[in-house]
Amino acid sequence: MNAKNRCYDSSNPAFANYGGRGIAMCDEWRRDFAVFLKDMGTCPPKHTLDRWPNNDGNYEPGNCRWATRTQ
Repeated sequence: MNAKNRCYDSSNPAFANYGGRGIAMCDEWRRDFAVFLKDMGTCPPKHTLDRWPNNDGNYEPGNCRWATRTQ
């Protein structure tokens, strides 16, 4: 939900760094959390959703991982 809000809610404090610069979430994940969960699995403890390997890319399969804060 936080990633979606950063991309699409212009009142989100982080919007300028995400949606404001063109970062989006693929339609499948945006419409259906079950699809996101199937693709990504559950978030491991102390991890966060990371756009990798392309930090300038979208939230989508092949460009996201669960990462620690230091990663």
